[in-house]
Amino acid sequence: MRQQYDFSSSRKNPYAAKLKKPVTIRLDEESISYFKSMSEETGIPYQSLINLYLKECAASGKRLNLSWK
Repeated sequence: MRQQYDFSSSRKNPYAAKLKKPVTIRLDEESISYFKSMSEETGIPYQSLINLYLKECAASGKRLNLSWK
C-alpha cells in the first residue's frame, strides 16, 4: 500500500444520487411489525424489504383492488 493517495483528479460517482431517495411515508403499525419480523428472519433490514416488495409490485404491474363504499 502507498503511504498517500492523490484524489485531486478524481470525480464523484454520477450514479450515486440515483441509487436511493429518502422519503417520508406513513405506515400502520401492523405493516411495520410484519416487515420487522421478516427482517429478523432474513437478516435483511426492514426498509430494504419494504423497498424490494414495492419494487416487485411495480415491476409486475400489480394494482390494488380498491372500492369506496
